[in-house]
Amino acid sequence: MERLETKPFYQIQAMMLDGEVEPSEYVARVYEAVERSRCLNAYITLRPREEVEREVVEAVRRLGRGERLPLAGMLLAVKDNIVVEGLPATCASRMLEEYHPPYTATAVERLVKAGAVVIGKTNMDEFAMGSTSELSAYGPVRNPWSPEHVPGGSSGGSAVAVAVGAASAALGSDTGGSIRMPAAWTGVYGLKPTYGLVSRYGLIAYADSLEQIGPMARHPRDLALLMEAMAGFDPRDSTSLRVRGWDALERRPVRPRVALLRELVEHPGVDERVAKLTRQVLNRMAELGWSVGEVSLGDSKLLDLALKAYYIIAMSEASSNLARYTGLLYGPRGRRIVEGVSWARWFSEVRRAFGWEVKRRIFMGAFALSAGYRSDLYEKALAVRRLVRDALLRLLKGWDALLLPAVVSPPPRIGEATRDPVAMYALDLATVLANLAGLPALAMPAGLVDGLPVGVQLVSRHLGDRIIVEMAVELEDVFHLYREPPVDPCGGGRGAGPSGGDRQGDGEAGGAREARA
Repeated sequence: MERLETKPFYQIQAMMLDGEVEPSEYVARVYEAVERSRCLNAYITLRPREEVEREVVEAVRRLGRGERLPLAGMLLAVKDNIVVEGLPATCASRMLEEYHPPYTATAVERLVKAGAVVIGKTNMDEFAMGSTSELSAYGPVRNPWSPEHVPGGSSGGSAVAVAVGAASAALGSDTGGSIRMPAAWTGVYGLKPTYGLVSRYGLIAYADSLEQIGPMARHPRDLALLMEAMAGFDPRDSTSLRVRGWDALERRPVRPRVALLRELVEHPGVDERVAKLTRQVLNRMAELGWSVGEVSLGDSKLLDLALKAYYIIAMSEASSNLARYTGLLYGPRGRRIVEGVSWARWFSEVRRAFGWEVKRRIFMGAFALSAGYRSDLYEKALAVRRLVRDALLRLLKGWDALLLPAVVSPPPRIGEATRDPVAMYALDLATVLANLAGLPALAMPAGLVDGLPVGVQLVSRHLGDRIIVEMAVELEDVFHLYREPPVDPCGGGRGAGPSGGDRQGDGEAGGAREARA
């Protein structure tokens, strides 16, 4: 049987409008994909099928009547650190397992207004702090190409849902590669927009100056559809850019200019096979008649300094943002301050609900901001951030985009990266540059290594998002880079995945809870 659920959404929508596929049939196929992939643990919360089907049928009917609903029929998966009224927002943490937000994030609100229907909330690293999607209180997310391997993080649940057809598209958040890395390791497309282009209102904060909500899909045309609905100024977000929307952005030139970033493909921390695939993508661009070349940052130490600066800044902001989880406004319910118990003791007891990686980052961030070390750590990290931004902008004056690996290696096995935090942090080497500079970056499939997907990324100048999405459309249309993962990644099973996961809590894999919005 043809896999309807893994087709690009724009094609599925056309089939529904033409009467080739009933909306109810499409919804059924998607929920079948959810069941087949239970062991991958992509969802934390899943809405009931009958509710979702009713909303999808109505949206497609309205589109057929001529109403402007460009996303009618879309089943949207939302990362569980982006709030949706009526659905839990856990951040994959026991700290927020009972939190039900009273409002919806602007990005989700705009997509729903355009006809999308939220199907559920996806699993992730706790509070988006991780690179593998293993560090969840609800169990690790697993790769659809091999459940013994990680899908990348922290937006792993969103990437897996898109890859297997358990959603039409998904939203993730990208602080240091959290959209692009799982997109690359699951074989889908993921966009980190220019900082401020998509509203952050409704994104539960980890590192405010770095993170950005962005879309994930099986075709870059779907990314464009999502960005057309989401992008633009939001008065509720103080970091939002005063941009009218997607249509106001610069389009790609007829003959794009793309330069390979030499330091990354030659870095000793980048797998040679990944570097080889990156060069192959550059050759494919040359086959299309694009202008290609190679550039250098000019400082061999800047890449390694960038990774260190990123983690100092991210952990510092995290230590400040997560101070609000005291059990009073946010945190485990039912706790009361007992007379005679010190505030320090109370505060410590409540924060036991955090997983070990979150605690580590809060501790390290507080250390970096402390009186004796702020100038030596945090302020120097900010100076490196400016150097990175200036270096990338200088290179992009002569090129439309930079090409670099989206990952440094094939995906590790479950439990392998989390045993060594420094090794886990090093997985972000290729992706943190765009976040430090606030530039748009798009991850796309590049091929397979050891039978597992890896990807490359295009980084463009400020507000060059549309340029790289349109470049990716041509690459996908000509070379068909997206590949479907195995039909039944769980091997016929429906329960928890293989053993060996590194969990921070007692949640069971494959146990998405049902919620009624």
